[in-house]
Amino acid sequence: MTNPTAAMLVIGDEILSGRTRDANMHHLAGELAEAGITLAEVRIVADDRDAIIAAVRALSEAYDTVFTSGGIGPTHDDITADCMAAAFHQSIDVREDARAILQAHYDKAGTELNAARLRMARIPAEAALIENPVSSAPGFTIENVHVMAGVPSVFKAMVASVLPTLTGGAPLISKTLTVYRGEGDIAGPFGELAEAYPGLSMGSYPFQKDGKYGANLVVRGQDAALLDEAMAKLAAVFA
Repeated sequence: MTNPTAAMLVIGDEILSGRTRDANMHHLAGELAEAGITLAEVRIVADDRDAIIAAVRALSEAYDTVFTSGGIGPTHDDITADCMAAAFHQSIDVREDARAILQAHYDKAGTELNAARLRMARIPAEAALIENPVSSAPGFTIENVHVMAGVPSVFKAMVASVLPTLTGGAPLISKTLTVYRGEGDIAGPFGELAEAYPGLSMGSYPFQKDGKYGANLVVRGQDAALLDEAMAKLAAVFA
């Protein structure tokens, strides 16, 4: 059976400018692999309304599930929620369920729920809220798109909230053989093995260490027995 597919849309000028290093993709990829959901595409877009709308529509149509990160905070450049509402033709305003969550959080902290913070309660009309146990401001699910914060700790918490609601498949198993040879020597036999096991994914990732060239040969698949068989042949070839 083919596993469900997913895509990720990373939103923010700070990622594209290099000011911020994105850690969320790495986390999401690992979590989805364990859940048996194939992360098939990742896109990064600027804080541009048209670009965000076009990207989320395309990804929503192409994949079973989409995760977004970034742009749902309290500042003027946090436009993701409005873009999601526009993309799926829904109205957006401060939702009372989201307001109540924020009000309880800021009352407990002794902080005012001012107009800027209230922006985080603006949720598309038909979206379902995603719990945020870290800072309370909720994400939301609209159609098959899960809209989450860009702050890594909050993103991780929201992923943990969403994953149990998704239908997964067989977890992806990955094994690695480290070989101290140049890729030119590796390519032929490694390619032949890949052709012999079309149900597995094989990749070569070269490195240089202590003046020596080598590569990590990674084999991925869902059938543990088949993976073990391929790894044994791989080890024999490069023994």
